[in-house]
Amino acid sequence: MSDNLKSFVFAGVLCFVCSLLLTAASSGLKEFQQKNIALDKQKNILQSVELLDADQTYSPEDIEKLYADSIRSVWTAGDGKILDSGKKGSEDLPVYLYMRGETIQSYIIPIETRGLWGKIFGYLAVQNDGTTVSGFTVYKHSETPGLGGEIEKRWFQKNFKGKKLVDHGGNFMSVSIAKGAVSDGVPREKQPHHVDGISGATLTGKFLSAGLEDILRQYEPVAVKFRRNREKSGE
Repeated sequence: MSDNLKSFVFAGVLCFVCSLLLTAASSGLKEFQQKNIALDKQKNILQSVELLDADQTYSPEDIEKLYADSIRSVWTAGDGKILDSGKKGSEDLPVYLYMRGETIQSYIIPIETRGLWGKIFGYLAVQNDGTTVSGFTVYKHSETPGLGGEIEKRWFQKNFKGKKLVDHGGNFMSVSIAKGAVSDGVPREKQPHHVDGISGATLTGKFLSAGLEDILRQYEPVAVKFRRNREKSGE
């Protein structure tokens, strides 16, 4: 075999080996990234019902165990009924149930809506009365840091806790972001349905308010089911 041919063979083998290594590395990295994304979603679901403290650090094992012990991932039909065997129709919606034993404490709605610069992803938890918000988190967005990006901060998210999804007459009311402090510009009768806005981020608040209303309307049949169950139980 000539020296030139040997060089070509060596180069070919080297390229082949390098391509295999790159493919394996890419596959491993993709799997690692997907696992981290899933873990971050689990963490945010747990934070929405205050099973995790956003200011604390937890190991992946602790997050996965707590999620497995406390959260059920299910689907709900258009009439609000929880399905036993997964998605069945195009109108079925995903929902997560926070369980304590066999009792549903809260249900958690995935949020995916428009922001000013891109989509906002998060979770909104509602108590088992179907009326009271128990938590809100954001795990991905493209809003401007220091302005609309404040939606990821705890000071903003904690304002959702305790907000109401119905008015005094039992009619549906979404949660909206005010222009500034709720106490300064929102009528008293509407304050239970508003959270403090973010200075300099009026459009982010506007888009998030519209998105939340649209999503909560889709899940209103689920809320109605929980309200009726609460009425039947006499609680």
